[in-house]
Amino acid sequence: MSDVNLQTESAADRRSFLSGLGKITLSATAIALLAGQDRVGLIGSAKAQTANNDVAILNAALGAEQEAIAAYQLGAASGLLQKPVLDLAVQFQGHHKEHASALATTVKKLGGTPVEAKKTYSFPTQKLKSQEDVLAFAAELEKGAVSAYLGAVPILTDRELARVAASILGDEAMHWAVLRQALGQNPVPTAFLA
Repeated sequence: MSDVNLQTESAADRRSFLSGLGKITLSATAIALLAGQDRVGLIGSAKAQTANNDVAILNAALGAEQEAIAAYQLGAASGLLQKPVLDLAVQFQGHHKEHASALATTVKKLGGTPVEAKKTYSFPTQKLKSQEDVLAFAAELEKGAVSAYLGAVPILTDRELARVAASILGDEAMHWAVLRQALGQNPVPTAFLA
């Protein structure tokens, strides 16, 4: 396991990575790159400024995905997870690794430098004493990710980027539902996400 600091951290930190999106204009460049297209170039200072904003947004999202990877590593290495749940945690960590890889690639294509994962994270390890505790911790992180992407989708100017964010939102929502089910909770407690 990586050098993970185990202290209490607010779940709001995970949700806040996209909180500044309403103040930033998103570019077609970021949309094309997230969709795997390399055909968009930067022209003029306005597009360059938008690309810089996009890099900042994508790096914030990348940082949140790196935190999720570390959190799942913590859970996997805790010794508290039984085999089927451990396999699921590793699978979900793999999804976050895929998100992080795509974000880092996009940041590079935009001419930015992807943020590095932190050497330590503040996680509530003193509260993680059972499999249920680890599942509840992971469920809160996934709920935060759902909230972040849910807040981002309607404010994105370009519909293609909104589609990509909605796709990631769907993945995070599935994680949250599965974790709630594993905790014996109603996996889909309401008809609408709030």
